[in-house]
Amino acid sequence: MAQFSRIKRLLGEEKFDRLQSASVTIVGLGAVGGYAVEGLARAGVINLRLVDFDTIQPSNINRQIIALHSTVGQAKVMTARDRIMAINPKCLVEPLEIFAGEETLDTILTPKPDLVIDAIDSLNPKAQLLIAAYHQHISIISSMGAALRTDPAQIKSGDLMDSKDCPLARRLRKRLRKHDVARGISCVYSTERVNFDYEMENETNGEEPSQLCDRGRRRNTLGSLPTLTGIFGLTIANLAIQQLTGDRAIGTKDKTP
Repeated sequence: MAQFSRIKRLLGEEKFDRLQSASVTIVGLGAVGGYAVEGLARAGVINLRLVDFDTIQPSNINRQIIALHSTVGQAKVMTARDRIMAINPKCLVEPLEIFAGEETLDTILTPKPDLVIDAIDSLNPKAQLLIAAYHQHISIISSMGAALRTDPAQIKSGDLMDSKDCPLARRLRKRLRKHDVARGISCVYSTERVNFDYEMENETNGEEPSQLCDRGRRRNTLGSLPTLTGIFGLTIANLAIQQLTGDRAIGTKDKTP
């Protein structure tokens, strides 16, 4: 297809074919996850499984690429599917309008994808997904806290166990170690210091409270910029492209199957 000519010119036919044959599951289609999906679809990834329980809210419009006045009230997975199909009608999109939690992990991870992108905005389900993917030997790239940040120069990537100055990552590491999770999970994070404490009952990455409120849990809402969350998502997409084409696999080289 002509639309991918520049991708092929950069990567070569063999690596582009790897992208086309890869399957990616994206969990969470908010400010970060939406841009990650956008980058993958425009790069030529065809097989995409989308997981999100939420509907689009007016307050999403400032930073979520699928959020428009015309899409308010729609299910995020269906809106994202329509956008992907408009980018590439040959995509095979599986929308799963389900909450990502312990009881749905089998559905989310079956059949096993080549890569999982974690853009969940709440600590408990985020930890559950990472633990499950790690022990099933599924490659995963996880987004750490993007809310409250304003400096794009401090956005970094690497192994989750090596990340610094991110309160969410610190809390995750503590939980993951209790479940025998060591090195081997890639992440995107910011070293920008923020005044926020995750030592609370209902930890959150700062996205909208709609999904968890529907399940009876109260959450905090943190301020965020479309620029920073978008950079997080596109950085994750870039890491995914590198990993799927065999150029790079940040955070996975030390993992023992």
